[in-house]
Amino acid sequence: MSSKKQFSIEAKRHSLSHILAQAVLDMFPEAKLAIGPDIDNGFYYDFDLPRTLIPEDLPILEKKMKHIIKQNQKFESYSEPIEKTLEFLKKTKQDYKVELVADLKEGGEKEVSFYKNGPFVDLCKGPHVDMTGQIDINTFKLDKIAGAYWRGSEDRPMLQRIYGLAFETKDELDEYLKMRKEAERRDHRKLGKELELFTFSDNVGPGLPLWLPKGAVICEELEKLAKEKERVAGYVRIKTPHLTKGKLFEMSGHLPLYADSMYPPMQLDGEDDYYVKPMNCPHHHMCFAAHPKSYRDLPLRYAEYGMCYRYEDSGALFGLMRVRSLNMNDAHIYCTEEQFEEEFLAVVNLYLDYYKILGIDKYEMRLSLHNPEKLGKKYVDEPELWKKSEVMVRKAMKKAKVPFVEVEDEAAFYGPKIDVQIWSAIGREFTIATNQIDFAVPKRMGLSYIDEKGKEKTPLCIHRAPLSTHERMIGFLIEHYAGAFPVWLAPIQAVLIPVANVHEKYAEELRQKMFDAEIRVEVMNAEDTLGKRIRESEKQKIPYMLVVGDKEKKDKSVTVRDYKTKDQKSMKADSFIKRILKEIGDRVL
Repeated sequence: MSSKKQFSIEAKRHSLSHILAQAVLDMFPEAKLAIGPDIDNGFYYDFDLPRTLIPEDLPILEKKMKHIIKQNQKFESYSEPIEKTLEFLKKTKQDYKVELVADLKEGGEKEVSFYKNGPFVDLCKGPHVDMTGQIDINTFKLDKIAGAYWRGSEDRPMLQRIYGLAFETKDELDEYLKMRKEAERRDHRKLGKELELFTFSDNVGPGLPLWLPKGAVICEELEKLAKEKERVAGYVRIKTPHLTKGKLFEMSGHLPLYADSMYPPMQLDGEDDYYVKPMNCPHHHMCFAAHPKSYRDLPLRYAEYGMCYRYEDSGALFGLMRVRSLNMNDAHIYCTEEQFEEEFLAVVNLYLDYYKILGIDKYEMRLSLHNPEKLGKKYVDEPELWKKSEVMVRKAMKKAKVPFVEVEDEAAFYGPKIDVQIWSAIGREFTIATNQIDFAVPKRMGLSYIDEKGKEKTPLCIHRAPLSTHERMIGFLIEHYAGAFPVWLAPIQAVLIPVANVHEKYAEELRQKMFDAEIRVEVMNAEDTLGKRIRESEKQKIPYMLVVGDKEKKDKSVTVRDYKTKDQKSMKADSFIKRILKEIGDRVL
C-alpha cells in the first residue's frame, strides 16, 4: 500500500488514540481500557491505571508512540461473535469493555468489530489509516492529563484521560500551540484578576460575579453606549423588579420549559410562589399591558439593562462566560406585522454598528429555525405561524443583504431568531447576541392594540440583546483586547507619574484638571522608583502614561507614552487633554 494514500484527519486522530492505548499497555500491562475517540484538534483515551499519571509520563508515552509508528504496524479489521468477545474481555479483565459489549448484546447485536495493530487489539468501528507509518511523527503531541468519570456519571469510577493534539502538518500543530498560548495569555479569568475587574466569592456563591470598581466602569461605559444608541433609535427605558410571582411565568409559558434552570421558588405566609426572574420578557409584557394601546403607539420599543438569574449547572460555570447572575442588554419591540421587517432590520443594523465601534471584524448571523417534529414539546404548536414567521425573517435578511446561515432546531420556543456568533482577535468563537421574533407569547398574555379599523389585534414582539450581557460581552472584550481596552472603555484612561516628590504638586494639578474634564486619571506618587511605577502602569495596560519632571513642570507639558504603540513624545498638557477627550468622544479603537 502506498504511503502517499490520503486519509482524513479524523482517521489519523482515531489511529493515534489506539497507538496511545498500545503505549500505555506497554508501560502499564495491567491497565484497563475505556474509550478513545478522535475529537476536535486531536484525540484522547480513558484508562483505569495502577497509579496516578504525572506530567513527566507524557514524554515517555509519546516516545513509545513514535516507536510504534516507526514499526509501520498494519491496522486490520475483523469481527467476532458477541459471546466470544465477552469471554475474551472477561479473561483479559477489561471490565469497561465488557460493560460496553454487554450493552451491545442487550441492544440485539450479534457481532462486534475489532481493529488490530501489532499486538494491540481494541473494539472499534474505525476508520483508521492502513499503516501506523502513514502518520507523520511530527504532527502530534501528547497534551495533558485529566480526570473523567466513566460514562460521565459521578457515581461511576474516576478514570485518567490522556489528551493528545494532532493535525495534518507540523506547521498546523505549531500554529495551534502558538494560538493556544496566546489564548491563555488573554484568558479573561486571568486578566480579570490581574486588572482587578471582577471577582467571585465563596461567601456569595458560584457563578455570581462581583464587579470591582474598574470592572464597573466598563459596565457603565457599555450601558452608556447602549443608552445613546437606543435613544436615537426611539427606545424608551423602563425598570422592572428582580422578583415575580410564578404565575406570571406560567402565563408566558416559560415556567414549564425553564424551571430546571431557575432558582427555586420562595414562599412566605402562604402567599404565592415567587421567583427571581430568569429573563425580562414577561415583566416587559406587563409594562405594555399597563395601559390600552392603539396602532398609533406602535412600534413601541422598551429597553432595560435588566438583572436576571439562572441556576446553571455548576459544571457549566465558566468565568464571566457562563454565570448565574446576568445583566442583560434587553429590549422588546412591539409592532404590527407590517412594521416587522423595518424594525427587525433596524436591530440587525444596530448590531453591525456596535461591532464596528468595538472592533469586531468577524461575525456570523444564524437563522435558528424550529423542528416540526417537536411542536407542542419544545416549540409552541402553531405550524402555520412558524412557517410564516420564518419566511418573514428570511425575507428581511435577504433584503438587507446580510449574510446568514440557517440552523434547524435552535429557535426560541415562541418563534425563529437570529443568533450572532462573533470571533475574537485570536479566532475564538463566542455566541454573543440574539434577535428573536415572538408570535406566541403576546397572545398568551392577552396583549393587544386597536388597529385603524377599531379592531383588537395582537402585536408581534421582537426580543433583542445586541450587547448580550455585561458578563459575557466584557468577558469577550477582555480576551479580544487582551486587557488593553480602547481609551473610552479603559477603567483608568491615563496615569500621571511624577519623576520625584517635587513634581507631585504639578501632577496633582493636572489630575484635578483632567478629572474635571471627566477623564479617568490617577497619580502614581514617587513612593517607588520611577522604573517600578512605569512597569506597574504597563502591567495595568493603562492607555496613556504621562511622565512629569522639571521640564514638563516648567513648560506646562507632559511626556506621553502610548501603551499600544509604545510611541513617546512631549506635548502641552492642554493639547493632550483635547486629544484624549476627542478619542473618548469618538470612541476610537
